[in-house]
Amino acid sequence: MKKLENDVLLITGGTGSFGNAVLNKFLKTNYFKEIRIFSRDEKKQDDMRNKLKSDKLKFHIGDVRDFDSVEKAMRGVDYVFHAAALKQVPSCEFFPIEAVKTNVIGTENVLESAIRNNVKSVVVLSTDKAVYPINAMGISKAMMEKVLVAKSRNAGETIISGTRYGNVMASRGSVIPLFVNQIKEKKDLTLTDPNMTRFMMSLDDAVDLVLFAFSNANPGDIFVQKSPAATVEVLAKALLDLYKSNSKLKTIGTRHGEKLYESLLTREEKIKAEDMGDYYRIPADNRDLNYANYYSKGEIDVNKVDDYHSHNTERLDIEKMKKLLLKLEFITNDIS
Repeated sequence: MKKLENDVLLITGGTGSFGNAVLNKFLKTNYFKEIRIFSRDEKKQDDMRNKLKSDKLKFHIGDVRDFDSVEKAMRGVDYVFHAAALKQVPSCEFFPIEAVKTNVIGTENVLESAIRNNVKSVVVLSTDKAVYPINAMGISKAMMEKVLVAKSRNAGETIISGTRYGNVMASRGSVIPLFVNQIKEKKDLTLTDPNMTRFMMSLDDAVDLVLFAFSNANPGDIFVQKSPAATVEVLAKALLDLYKSNSKLKTIGTRHGEKLYESLLTREEKIKAEDMGDYYRIPADNRDLNYANYYSKGEIDVNKVDDYHSHNTERLDIEKMKKLLLKLEFITNDIS
């Protein structure tokens, strides 16, 4: 990545798992003269301030739903990582309008402010749940992607792009911390469906994906990392092995809004995606409002291609899953 010593970075939702991972990487380098953390949680900001004690960090209280608070934090910014979102499937199911306000309208606010302030590049974080969405969180993230592509068409010098990633291991609210707590409390590990598969990415993988987009994006691009997947049963058994636990597995059934597997690319995206080695680049849909392009013309080969999902990617066995888990600091600290 090019040198950015004199630039300013803004991270929305910066006190979350992604923001902490970014700071762990950037505060060890000369990148950026200032990093602004924008979020609405003053307690998490204070914890981060006391933990990191870095003069580079500047904290801004605000909410992406409030354009004025975004605008104040955006002034003088060169680059933006937009990570602020409502991410929990159950809470978005019960409060879907709240998901729309944060994930869709909040993203519009961030992008509009970035364009007005001549920000050089914005990377928006999305999720595999935006592909063929069946729950409110995924639907709101799918709409967020549509917003970023639409805004990218008339963004002037600001490059707007996105990243789409799978299950980020040990991120807030994910299943690995749940399983670990159940193991420590000597409880059964609750599996929704043993055959359910999920992509497996570390937080470092998620940061690397965003950095790749940061360096390689054209307006409206969405980037996807090629990731391995594992069944929930393999993940649970790998954790039991690592912790030398005798806890049992208990199948409780699929929760509302859950899929058997997640997709990172639709068939339509896969056929036009550029293979960049470890990543796919999905170029923006740049059709105009000439409706012939929607109704009179089609893609002949689209039905010959499968979407890219967690059932047809590389599948991890227990030993490979254990090796991946051992890359997580909190796991290695626990079992050591």
